[in-house]
Amino acid sequence: MDFTSADIVRIFKKDLNLKKVGHSGTLDPKATGLLILCSDKMTKKINEFIDYDKEYEGIIRIGATTKCFDTESDEENILENFEVTDDQIENVRKSFLGESDQLPPMYSAVKHKGKPLYKMARKGREIERAARKIIISEFDIKRVSLTEIFFRISSTKGTYIRSIANDFGERLGVGGYLKELRRTRIGEFKLAEFDEKIRDIRYKILDF
Repeated sequence: MDFTSADIVRIFKKDLNLKKVGHSGTLDPKATGLLILCSDKMTKKINEFIDYDKEYEGIIRIGATTKCFDTESDEENILENFEVTDDQIENVRKSFLGESDQLPPMYSAVKHKGKPLYKMARKGREIERAARKIIISEFDIKRVSLTEIFFRISSTKGTYIRSIANDFGERLGVGGYLKELRRTRIGEFKLAEFDEKIRDIRYKILDF
């Protein structure tokens, strides 16, 4: 079962009997990793966490695309035979570094006249939307296989890693989408530091 960030907030609020709970930045339903929750009086400081840079690790599937830029929709434009070189991948990687304008994907929670874009996208509508300034401070390629690129990326708030994956495949000329994503850091908070502490903790997920 996939849970949204809002689902996690509701679960913790109910199970721990908290009056207020908020999170520090949405994770896509298929993504895993670090999600900072603030409760009660600490919810006033949520914006401080939201503004932090974030780090992710993931996999870009190349040689195919999807409408959602991730695994939420079926593969399209599948290439049976293609080849990209290490130099091509390196040149594309470097092209993302620094400041740029990123267009929010249609399949996103960004609102247009009070309605989320993804609801319009499901009806086949394409809405004009404003680009947002983002900064990619680090973008490392960890490993490459025939159809997959394993990466680590650090970016400012509001960066759509799904769009990075889609654009990466497009710039390679073979198409691409985000196959897996894990958030590993929010500001100074690192997922690795919490893994050891929560290894034996189990939460009972209740129906809601």
